[in-house]
Amino acid sequence: MPTLDLLFEALAESPQSHAPNTAFYRLCKATARAAIEPLFSSQERISRKFGPFGELSLPYTKMGAIDSLDLFGLDELIIFAFYHANRKRYRRVLDIGANLGLHSIIMARSGFSVKAFEPDPWHYGLLVENLAANKATLVEPLAAAVSTRDGHAEFVRVLGNTTGSHLAGSKDSYGDRECFTVPTCAVQPLFVWADFAKIDAEGHEKELLLTTTRETMQELDIMVEIGNAANARAVFEHFQSIGIGMFPQKIGWNRAASVSGLPTSHREGSLFITAKLAMPW
Repeated sequence: MPTLDLLFEALAESPQSHAPNTAFYRLCKATARAAIEPLFSSQERISRKFGPFGELSLPYTKMGAIDSLDLFGLDELIIFAFYHANRKRYRRVLDIGANLGLHSIIMARSGFSVKAFEPDPWHYGLLVENLAANKATLVEPLAAAVSTRDGHAEFVRVLGNTTGSHLAGSKDSYGDRECFTVPTCAVQPLFVWADFAKIDAEGHEKELLLTTTRETMQELDIMVEIGNAANARAVFEHFQSIGIGMFPQKIGWNRAASVSGLPTSHREGSLFITAKLAMPW
């Protein structure tokens, strides 16, 4: 069995070992990097077999200090394994912070109809190219940020790492930057439309998540990165108050009993939020 197929199978079978402090996680991380680099290091558009998701075309792209190989990190592969495990559960999904479109493509390969939001015009152009090259017809790309209201907002492009670009005021950033205005879409109607949302909003996740209600969350599951300790506390208090469970990767996707269980940066993995009694693997 090819290495990536085996890796995705192992990840789906062992969610309790996804915490970054486990030996299983460290082993899978090394295995993943060794398997990914030969496949996606070329700047040419070459289709490669990518686990259970079929042929994938994603040319090597530099985004400052980060490159497209980083989009295949183990934490992302874990989320891809989750998509595959739930390919018959979800139908209408959001990719908030779509970047180059890798999550959107994998979501579409899992049978989901996707609304993919990417506010950076440069990333958005690459997103559209990648969707077309991968025949991701189930994905609707939207050149906008997701926020609390329809309108416009200032966007900060971080030149040293464009994956860390963000809406102004959402996070601290350093080094050379460019600022410009981008359109925004209100998140509340999107949450009503979707049954699953992947959110990588670079510090703006708190504002999005605090718009949810107990009623909304009966039909919606969320996978999100939390950017800092203040956001983690606000998110924990909100979902505790409406009786919705939080299941962090850093504690093996078990239900968090206190804010200390929640991640405070992308280095601690993702947070799954649901009205279900457990995370569905």
